[in-house]
Amino acid sequence: MFIPFGQPRRNTCDGITRRHALRIGASGLIAGLSLPRLLAMQAQAATEKAAKAKACIFIFLEGGPSQLDMWDLKPDAPAEVRGPYKPIATSVPGTRICEHLPLCAKVAHKYTIVRSHSHNDNGHNTGYHYVMTGYKADFPDGNTRVPNNHLYPSIGSIVSRELGPRTTLPPYINMPHMMSGGGPGFYGSEHAPFVIESNPVQADFEVQDLHPLETIAAARQARRGRLLAEVEKLEQERADQGKAKAMSTYYQRARDLMASPEARKAFDLKAEPESLRKTYGYTALGQCALLARRLVEGGCRFVGIDHGGWDHHFTIFPSLEKDMLPHVDRAYSALLGDLEQRGLLDSTLVVMMGEMGRTPKVNAQAGRDHWSMAQSILFAGGGVKPGQVIGATDKQASAPVGDPVGVEDVLRTLFLQMGVDTTKTYYTPLGRPAPIVDGGRIIPGLV
Repeated sequence: MFIPFGQPRRNTCDGITRRHALRIGASGLIAGLSLPRLLAMQAQAATEKAAKAKACIFIFLEGGPSQLDMWDLKPDAPAEVRGPYKPIATSVPGTRICEHLPLCAKVAHKYTIVRSHSHNDNGHNTGYHYVMTGYKADFPDGNTRVPNNHLYPSIGSIVSRELGPRTTLPPYINMPHMMSGGGPGFYGSEHAPFVIESNPVQADFEVQDLHPLETIAAARQARRGRLLAEVEKLEQERADQGKAKAMSTYYQRARDLMASPEARKAFDLKAEPESLRKTYGYTALGQCALLARRLVEGGCRFVGIDHGGWDHHFTIFPSLEKDMLPHVDRAYSALLGDLEQRGLLDSTLVVMMGEMGRTPKVNAQAGRDHWSMAQSILFAGGGVKPGQVIGATDKQASAPVGDPVGVEDVLRTLFLQMGVDTTKTYYTPLGRPAPIVDGGRIIPGLV
């Protein structure tokens, strides 16, 4: 790097002379811009230039979807391992998935399967925390507090802080309820998700408190807003602390949304053609996926969808065949097709995973138990190379063969695609460093 100050070039090994470095440090370049700040800005500019995704839809199959019965079948394994399902061909030659995912098979050229994801946290709550934050939980499994990440921020909260809002829509949204590990941690309420606490499959679905009260005139509402602003101004010192600060943030969010026609439009599922809603499926997952598409189209940066019911310790196959697999098949295939048709797939990263996989062997209750050592993850859009299978597992889908993909690898790749600088480190209230991603690498061959 050469920074001219009207003198001949005399570079050190890093391209800046000692005299120039002193001048930079003393003058701060322009308006207090120091050398570290300049380098940081250049790094951020390079990161943003490399960004492929403007938004991310993160579908979390809570409970642990079975890799063996969905994306990584082992037809030559013993019956107690392979289960009753047969693999079928897909639109990608040589790639085969479960027979109960026929719609996903037809669009396999639009996504990539990573079959070698693996980690060592076999708990639901702790595993959810790990996947969503990149940090191991500091509590035992079984903690039902939501959100459970009281210290470390979740993926969506990091995206909110680093990238900020694109429009009047919140940058980070959860549905159809709060994700267990989806909280802001020490980032604070400003970067908490906006939670849609109702099921969009219901006929009377609407986002609560989004519309101003019709019984109160607009002028009166405006006066109330000005009065509240004056009160908050007088109590600024108190509002900067604890619960008061959180409530102030929530009130401001609510006012912004109520005043935004664009936001109300994005949440209006009834504006979609009936035929498209049927394509997604009239299920919680299907309608959440459709709403997620509307939200990223409206400017939301990160939509987290929590879809439960995947913890199959008993009679796994009837449940998968009747309820779970058809819902995923229809919703996921429709989402990718819809995004592509609207020109949004290239700029929207779609990730689908759970906190773990399932055991290779079927247990005595005709179910599969927790198994975090092997899981399949689907990636699509947002700069991902589609139509691939990355990684492989052994003959029983119990462990990756070769180089495993870890939680930190997934997060670093996701953030890179969205233009988040993963080299940043923040500090907890106790002064402990908390890197955005602690380790990890870009998943080889995915982007």
